[in-house]
Amino acid sequence: MTNQKKSRAQFATKFGVVAAAAGSAIGLGNIWKFPYITGVYGGAAFLFVYLGFIAMIGLPVMLSEFVIGRKSRKNAFGAFKKLAPKSLWRYIGVFGVGAAFLILSFYGVVAGWSIRYIFFAFSDVFHSGADEINGFFEAFKTSPVKPVLFQLIFMFLTGLIVIIGVQKGIERYSKILMPLLFVIIIVLDIRAVTLHGAREGLSFLFKPDFSKLNYEAILSALGHAFFSLSLGMGTLITYGSYIQKENNLVKTAVKVTVADTLIAVLAGIAIFPAVFAFNIAPDAGPGLIFKTLPNVFQHMPGGAFFSVLFFILLTIAALTSAISILEVVVAYFSEELKMNRHVATIFATVLTSLLGIICSLSLGIFSEYTFFGFNIFNFIDHISANIMLPLGGMFIALFIGWVLGKYKIFKEIAHGGSLSGTFLSVFMFLVKFLAPIAIFLVFMKGIKLLDIITDLIAKVF
Repeated sequence: MTNQKKSRAQFATKFGVVAAAAGSAIGLGNIWKFPYITGVYGGAAFLFVYLGFIAMIGLPVMLSEFVIGRKSRKNAFGAFKKLAPKSLWRYIGVFGVGAAFLILSFYGVVAGWSIRYIFFAFSDVFHSGADEINGFFEAFKTSPVKPVLFQLIFMFLTGLIVIIGVQKGIERYSKILMPLLFVIIIVLDIRAVTLHGAREGLSFLFKPDFSKLNYEAILSALGHAFFSLSLGMGTLITYGSYIQKENNLVKTAVKVTVADTLIAVLAGIAIFPAVFAFNIAPDAGPGLIFKTLPNVFQHMPGGAFFSVLFFILLTIAALTSAISILEVVVAYFSEELKMNRHVATIFATVLTSLLGIICSLSLGIFSEYTFFGFNIFNFIDHISANIMLPLGGMFIALFIGWVLGKYKIFKEIAHGGSLSGTFLSVFMFLVKFLAPIAIFLVFMKGIKLLDIITDLIAKVF
């Protein structure tokens, strides 16, 4: 056992840990979803609620994943098998590994779109009307060849970084990509806020409107606080297993959480002043990125340059997330199935790419094949995001709160130093009670049961 611990890969620096974990958390959702829902649900009023959920739900569950990973020194599945070997709890890791595999399959598709749009931006093809840009995106997305090609390019880049190793691959490139992402987003922010008419976009994001802070807004804040930090899919357990003992897990979790939220806010500052400056209505989802923003860039002085920067930003955010997701599967294959790391990486990359090809084709030539009304892309997205991730996150919180033991948690979090008894008591309360209940509500909303229940209550009363 001692030899295994000594030979196991570790992150070399504290900055490398934060860069890698923040890169895992910061993804495509930070760039489009968070800014949009912030504006729709009351700006600063929504942001206040979101930050509260981050502190009460997101941060404790993130810290729980770090504790499980570093305590076990195992992958997302092996961690529970080691810490609870004779109970059903050892199977919790199935949710993480399974969700990571499924998510990366369709995530790579969207990331491939981002790479393609870098080349579109370089060639300055966005000088056309909004209808033409929308049709342009739909034609590309449903093509049987081009999206698959760029998805495979993205997966190749992801696999290339992961196959190099934890220190020389994941840590090294996270330390390069995360500062680069921050620099690009600051440049985009400066350009956005200097546009004539940008004030309305900033108001959309930050002006408190408590009238929009309804039941739906609160649940959206709760859900995004959970999903934004990449919880429940085993990435932070896997990364936690590479964190050295002298690293303070609480400080690491706080830094990652702050970085994730900061990038999401900065993304909003980059996007919405520009959108409002040119009187273009904001939209949600991939449409904002691939339809609305190209239309914005064509009106902006220097728009071609900033368009290139934006899609590079998007690709970097996707890549830092993707390498962490792939590492979950690779660590499982190499440790549980005893594969050589290089073989495990190639095998995992090929498998997720093959499923990704099916996801991509389901938007076009395979669109007639549906499951419960979803095409394959949306079906995999639905079951991973709405079922596997919330259940995985809820069981992680319950495992820390009720199974692992307060002394073991204290020892791991304190890392041989001192820890406030009040902090530990608050943390244990959150992971025992509040976090599982909150995540269960996210799960219920995701499978539409919560909507059904609230409709019934409304009818009764």
